[in-house]
Amino acid sequence: MTADRGTEILTTEQAPTALVPELEHRPGRWIANWDAENKEQWEAAGRSIAKRNLYWSIFAEFLGFVVWQLWSIVVVQLPAAGFKFDTNQIFWLISIPSLVGATLRIPYTFMVPRFGGRNWTIVSALLLLIPTSGLAFCVSNPSTPFGIMLLVAGLAGFGGGNFASSMANITFFYPAREKGWALGLNAAGGNLGAAVAQLVVPIAVTLLAASTVNLPVAGLIWIPLILVAAFGAFKYMNNLTSAKGDVAGSIAALKEPHLWIMAFLYIGTFGSFIGFSGVFPKLIKDYFPAFSAFHVGAVALSLAFLGPLVGSLARPYGGRMADRMGGARMTVTAFASMAVITLTMIWTLPLKNFWLFLVLFLMLFTASGFGNGATYRMIPVIFATSSRAARSGAKPAETARLAASSLGLISAIGAYGGFVIPQVLNASSASGSYTPAFYGFVCAYVLMLLVCWTFYLRKANRQAMGHI
Repeated sequence: MTADRGTEILTTEQAPTALVPELEHRPGRWIANWDAENKEQWEAAGRSIAKRNLYWSIFAEFLGFVVWQLWSIVVVQLPAAGFKFDTNQIFWLISIPSLVGATLRIPYTFMVPRFGGRNWTIVSALLLLIPTSGLAFCVSNPSTPFGIMLLVAGLAGFGGGNFASSMANITFFYPAREKGWALGLNAAGGNLGAAVAQLVVPIAVTLLAASTVNLPVAGLIWIPLILVAAFGAFKYMNNLTSAKGDVAGSIAALKEPHLWIMAFLYIGTFGSFIGFSGVFPKLIKDYFPAFSAFHVGAVALSLAFLGPLVGSLARPYGGRMADRMGGARMTVTAFASMAVITLTMIWTLPLKNFWLFLVLFLMLFTASGFGNGATYRMIPVIFATSSRAARSGAKPAETARLAASSLGLISAIGAYGGFVIPQVLNASSASGSYTPAFYGFVCAYVLMLLVCWTFYLRKANRQAMGHI
């Protein structure tokens, strides 16, 4: 190939190529130069490192949810162990872990950038030893004061905070094109902990207990697994120097009206999931005491675990359907379904049919799970198209930053539903029936449906914005 004198034309082979940033492994399992968006680095080493961290993150978060929900199943066993607590005290023991866990999600969101994902996973896992050992100590003596029981139950909120730090950590490891699936797996794996706790605890506390209950086992059985999670994080997880905190982004996100709207909707979806997970064992015992436990040989089995199980499994499918049909449309459908199912449950209670009650509640859990996935999917789309920053012409990077900050805050606010639902049922029980509370939940679902339709579904259709 020829060229004019003084001009050099580079061939394709001669042209400079972009350099792939080389990962630098530092002491303390820190990794520098991490760039998940660089496809060459991702395929060469990044993917395998990210998967390893994801798996151990899921395991640690799973145990967090187990600990968070321990008291929901332990409280129904307290009378058999000699405890004499009234209904109001029982509901406080159920709800206080959600109150503490929801509050801890806010500071936990910023722990990963401050200490490193690996380091904080070790710490947050070891913190679970406090509520598990504390539970074992408290329930071993029926004379334990209620105040001490309530304090230890509140410490179970450590498990609820784990979700925020775990999700924040995995966000830094994955590229945008794979972030949704990774976060979905992380969330679903954690949510399953609620189901496993309610399945395993009744079996464990009655196994070899000679027709009684050995309640301390409810806490002790998780200690070896917690130690495994802490060791696994120490041995196999990594810290990223590129994981930076965004306090300014969180403050800016708090000024966005859409954050508060979506937090309100998330109380209805995730709040219903975690709230009903907490009270389902007690509702079964109160409405159908003969079906509270099924004895299989020497062990007891509670079917309450099926609720959080189907809700957890439905969550990723809700996100997937939202990708196809639009998150707002799926969220409206979820709230409509939750309202209809709850009404049907109320109207069929006089039939005193446990199996119908169980099926309807499983349908309610499924609808809330679908709503969880759909609502979470809406957040980045809303901030990219409808937020104040987007309307002011902010660049995609800035709206994505606001969306990322909002996810942690919305997940924290939504978790307060786990406190609200038991306390509403508690207040309703003073009238001698839970029915007023369930009618209140129906009204809330209808209101949330109207809010979602008004702000997102109708607006998207009118302005031809596509699926939100």
